Amino acid sequence: MTRVFSGIQPTGELHLGNYLGAIRNWAKMQHETDALFCVVDLHAVTVPKTPGEVGESTLRLSQLLMAAGLDPEVCTLFVQSHVREHTECAWLMECSVSFGELSRMTQFKDKSDQHKSFISAGLFTYPALQAADILLYDTEEVPVGDDQRQHVEITRDIAERFNSRYGETFVLPKAVVPKAAARVMDMQHPDKKMSKSLDSPKGTVGLLDEPKQIAKKIKSAVTDNDGEVRFDVAEKPGVSNLLSILGAATDRDPEALADEYEQYGQLKVDTADAVVALLEPFQERFRELEADPGETARLLKIGADKARETASTTVARAKAAIGFLAD
Repeated sequence: MTRVFSGIQPTGELHLGNYLGAIRNWAKMQHETDALFCVVDLHAVTVPKTPGEVGESTLRLSQLLMAAGLDPEVCTLFVQSHVREHTECAWLMECSVSFGELSRMTQFKDKSDQHKSFISAGLFTYPALQAADILLYDTEEVPVGDDQRQHVEITRDIAERFNSRYGETFVLPKAVVPKAAARVMDMQHPDKKMSKSLDSPKGTVGLLDEPKQIAKKIKSAVTDNDGEVRFDVAEKPGVSNLLSILGAATDRDPEALADEYEQYGQLKVDTADAVVALLEPFQERFRELEADPGETARLLKIGADKARETASTTVARAKAAIGFLAD
């Protein structure tokens, strides 16, 4: 089966966009591919964190992913810092990428503008660690959004340069944008994607929001004034967002759904009901996992052990290719 890798940072709260746009697809993907999913906690400390914050967020995110259907007995679900080969391989990647390449990365420019008081070296070399994350597992495909293509491209460039210098060592991955992923926009600002940063609390539907909160946010969603229910992202972003969410929640085509509605009110009610029903079993499973952190730790160890088997082999192959003195 195709080897697939994807990582997610333990920062911010997961929302409906994360679930419908990516995580639900991951749950399906684990049965169709050789899938590895990583909570990339090392990436989280490229900006300052309070003591204990990353660990708590990592545990919570791991439980959310499991509640969403990722099964550690089927896929490889693990925490980045639990597999030390990530940091070892990252140094090899740092020595295979240029200052110029790193300085052109869009994410560094964006994040350094947000954290001007302290810009860490880790924030600058972030793509080298991300390249290690991907290349350690002979990854063939990386499911990403369009905004993350640049990171897969630089990973390929680093791997090609390493292979050119030292011989064929790393598999060259390719970015894949899942066709079935729903694009979920902010309920109050439908021209912007729903965000984990919670800059728009009324526009972001959290996966752990109470049913009444979910319904209120969706029923208060911004639409427009012409009253026509039509799927047209450019002209009617708010209405199209509701149709996309309803379609994703009920496995139906958004454009076809539009023909069933004449009023925005009923569309909002049905969308709210569908989302609440979709998230109910997810929230119940999360509460079970939250009550037993020891079980979460046990499942994550299974994933780390599986990941380490491949990662250690890859690092050994890379070091041998360079010609380090054997220990």
